[in-house]
Amino acid sequence: MFCFNVTTTSMEIRSDATQYHYNKLLQQTPLPTPTPSTFPRTRLQIWFIRICSSILIWTCLVQFVTVGELWNPKLLTGLSYQFTRITHFSLHSVDSKQPLVPVLPPLRVYNSSGYLKVSCNGGLNQMRAAICDMVTVARLLNLTMVVPELDKRSFWADPSNFGDIFDVDHFIGSLRDEVRIIKRLPKKVSRKLADLSLEMPPVSWSNEKYYLQQVLPLFGKYNVIHFNKTDARLANNGLPTELQKLRCRVNFQSLKFTPQIEALGNKLVRILQRKGSFVALHLRYEMDMLAFSGCSHGCSEEEADELKRMRYAYPWWREKELVSEERRSQGTCPLTPEETALVLQALGFGKSTQIYIASGEIYGSERRLMALRAAFPRLVKKEMLLDPGDLQQFHNHSSQMAALDFTVSVASNIFIPTYDGNMAKLVEGHRRYHGFRKTIVPDRRKLVELIDLYHNKTLSWDEFEVAVRLAHHKRLGMPSPRKVILDKPKEEEYFYANPHECLSEAKL
Repeated sequence: MFCFNVTTTSMEIRSDATQYHYNKLLQQTPLPTPTPSTFPRTRLQIWFIRICSSILIWTCLVQFVTVGELWNPKLLTGLSYQFTRITHFSLHSVDSKQPLVPVLPPLRVYNSSGYLKVSCNGGLNQMRAAICDMVTVARLLNLTMVVPELDKRSFWADPSNFGDIFDVDHFIGSLRDEVRIIKRLPKKVSRKLADLSLEMPPVSWSNEKYYLQQVLPLFGKYNVIHFNKTDARLANNGLPTELQKLRCRVNFQSLKFTPQIEALGNKLVRILQRKGSFVALHLRYEMDMLAFSGCSHGCSEEEADELKRMRYAYPWWREKELVSEERRSQGTCPLTPEETALVLQALGFGKSTQIYIASGEIYGSERRLMALRAAFPRLVKKEMLLDPGDLQQFHNHSSQMAALDFTVSVASNIFIPTYDGNMAKLVEGHRRYHGFRKTIVPDRRKLVELIDLYHNKTLSWDEFEVAVRLAHHKRLGMPSPRKVILDKPKEEEYFYANPHECLSEAKL
């Protein structure tokens, strides 16, 4: 590295005396007359050799530091940090006014307590929240974390790995001042894995005391602990502020989608924005949700039976008998497309409203969308906006498809979910983080009551409209403290829907 810099400098800079003798030599020595193309070609070759040499040297250094950190992270800590500084200097030394800030944060040096492996379960956004939680646990316990494994066994059967959805290098590099994250276990650890590993699910909704007092001591016996379930394993409330802020940092900064997903998601946003403002409607009327929740309102008898069979086919879903109408009256069912059309009209949206459906295949397909499409002709889906070739690489990869919908939903002028699932909650949290963008969260329990009153003629349209608007004038994603319910964490407001510790500018 240093030889290269010295050589380059000596080729570029000569003293006045050397330059004088060099010019005299040129005058005394007859040179062949160059053709017009000789001189430019020679200069081009010199620069080509310089560029190739630079690329080769820096590539070797990158590989050297990467391999060194994988096998012995402490050994090359200083060299890695200096390498980062030098790289940044070489890229920005042309502009001397620009501050020389390292591209990556400085590597945090600590004695690792052991290795943490995690297998996430659920859909994309459930896994996203779990990843944020597990990074925070790794930081709390001073663990070395292996890049998480994503769920491939659930209903969606998505074969995507972490690197197929998220930018792995950004994830690792952006958190290097907090947690040491590696792509795989070192070989020397893998050989001992059978004897020195423990597989377990952490207790749900646990605070830092559980992990410090019950999990950390296990690393005295086991070198590797594998968390085989990660959903909702960290409490919403009562955690130290620095841990809450780390959860936000991972969620909002470190978990970036791959360049391919980002590019296509942004393309969708541009297409929609060229046609004006738009509403992103997360219409969670999909087969898996209806089967899981036991909701079949508006379905035929054959469809209701199909949903019931599907629920019993997945042992980790509810197997007990569920009564659809009871669950609907309790507000635990997603709104149907027909109910959604009425609610949107009552909220003041008209036929000219551009609505993007952020969801997978609607149960019942276009037949169930007829009422919604009649009320809102400018109803679109990603399949209608993109060429088939654009989506070809995402077929049979539901999490990657969900990442596209997530990108559009965060960027929309208004976001409306018909069910408060994980995507709805995380999109709401992102929109709060990005300036409290308008998010209308339907009060489903109140709405189904009003809808039934309207259908049986107890309420006129005008009365129904006023009642719907009054029920939602404070449900717009504005600043508010997160709701705490002691000893009932499942009923609390979800941390990722309202991470108010991270919204320092918010007036709560």
